[in-house]
Amino acid sequence: MKNLYRSSDEKVIAGVCAGIAHKLDFNVTGVRWTVALVTLFLTGVPFIVYLILWAILKERPTGGTRSI
Repeated sequence: MKNLYRSSDEKVIAGVCAGIAHKLDFNVTGVRWTVALVTLFLTGVPFIVYLILWAILKERPTGGTRSI
């Protein structure tokens, strides 16, 4: 089972969305768009969750690309 880490190689801001996409095996761009749209419609609540995840998640230990 894969752990949830922030991505160090595909990050735009902190790598949280890329880490979630890798964990769930989703498209990184789709996760980013989903988070952005949900943040707009829920008046910033997901942004607070993003900041919390940024603070508590570790970066991926290998720092390399994900294995398939």
